[in-house]
Amino acid sequence: MEKIISKLYQIINSTNSLIDLEENVKMYMHDVFSSLLGDVFTQLDQVIKEQKQAEGWTVIRDDDKTVQFTFGGVTFRHTSMRDKSGDCRHPFDEWLGLRKHQRHSALVEVKVAEMASETDYRETARVLKEWTAVNISHTTVGSIVKRVGKAQAEADKEMVVELDEADFLPEGKKVDFLYAEADGVFVRGTKRKNSLEVRHAVVHEGWDKSGKRVSLRKPKVIMTTQPTVEFWKEVQAFTAHQYSLEDTQIVSNSDGGAGYTAEKFQEAFSQSKYPVLNQLDLYHVSQALNRAFGGGSNEFKAGVKKALKEHNKADFKLWMDTYESILEEEKGKEKLEVFRKYIEHNWERIFDWREKVENPPEDARSLGAMESNQRHVSFRMKKRGMHWSKDGGEGMVKIIQGILNGTLRDVYLKHQKRSERKQRQVKQTVRMAQILRQPTRPTIGARQGSISLYVAHSSARGQLLKSFR
Repeated sequence: MEKIISKLYQIINSTNSLIDLEENVKMYMHDVFSSLLGDVFTQLDQVIKEQKQAEGWTVIRDDDKTVQFTFGGVTFRHTSMRDKSGDCRHPFDEWLGLRKHQRHSALVEVKVAEMASETDYRETARVLKEWTAVNISHTTVGSIVKRVGKAQAEADKEMVVELDEADFLPEGKKVDFLYAEADGVFVRGTKRKNSLEVRHAVVHEGWDKSGKRVSLRKPKVIMTTQPTVEFWKEVQAFTAHQYSLEDTQIVSNSDGGAGYTAEKFQEAFSQSKYPVLNQLDLYHVSQALNRAFGGGSNEFKAGVKKALKEHNKADFKLWMDTYESILEEEKGKEKLEVFRKYIEHNWERIFDWREKVENPPEDARSLGAMESNQRHVSFRMKKRGMHWSKDGGEGMVKIIQGILNGTLRDVYLKHQKRSERKQRQVKQTVRMAQILRQPTRPTIGARQGSISLYVAHSSARGQLLKSFR
């Protein structure tokens, strides 16, 4: 402690401004903690090495290893050993929870991934360097994003496998109504004229109102760039692990595009005994209406909107035919025909779900939260001409999913959690390391004694004896 205080006085004495002082103190603090933790790790490695030698392991060599923590790079000695089977292993790395060739702590990696979900890789690297002792390149940020996102993707696949292999459905929360919406958003791929579709579903239990602000109640998202079949398997597995849907009315919403049909929802929520209500998304209907009739208002557009609201097919056809008769350009007629086919193909899905159930909840609202939720993807992955590889795109959407659902850290750090047996071993190893690091050992003092010479003190031997006293 005296050494640290002296160093702080020295730093204060050698700096001319408070800014320089704080930066120098921060750097010194990082150096001190990194050095101390490195010493502790080295001592723990020695203890574990001796334990393994007692079990019959042999030492290959001792090497220095550096791991980047949030407070700096920690360098320590770790021992390469050969176990009883002849395999080369690093017992301290395994004890600590470090994977092979890991150069950044798990906390650094998950924090990098979380920051990268909000800004680009170069900016992530710059901010980390400014505010922490983590100094990494933007390419390393990209590698970490793929690794952390892969952990979330593998956890989602495990849920799918568990559901396929289970003899019975998991016991989950019971709700009267569950609301689901799904759609896709395209982002640029790394190859020319090649894009990735981010398939995205939102599941929630209803709506909460605070003043004039309305928010979804307990929303959960499922995102992936994998094929449609895999996407719907993840949706089914995720909801089956969260809810018991046997007595739940599922209300769904989509634009009816390929991969997001009513049949897909029915299959994903087949455990419910009620037919899944699937309505056509009003936002996409409004978009299609504007493409066919233009952005302004006119009597034909108003007539079609009224016919759709009242679900009057005869009036819809009348207004459509009348408007078509006054069009002169072929391009306008083509747009109108596309709109007609879109509506007629999805006619049975144009309804207000609240009119289809006997006792809708008091806080029931119309569906249509998909577009606002797509911003989590579009704001991060479509700006400034960004291009995404297959692995990078999947890693990013899984990170976004994990953050929104609050699962990312638990999924990625689950290998760090120790069992009770493992924790007992950790405590035993730490105690032994504390004993070994004691710089001095307790004593009972020096033994007192003398040897009789039986000669005169004035003699040569007597004078020598007095010189030792």
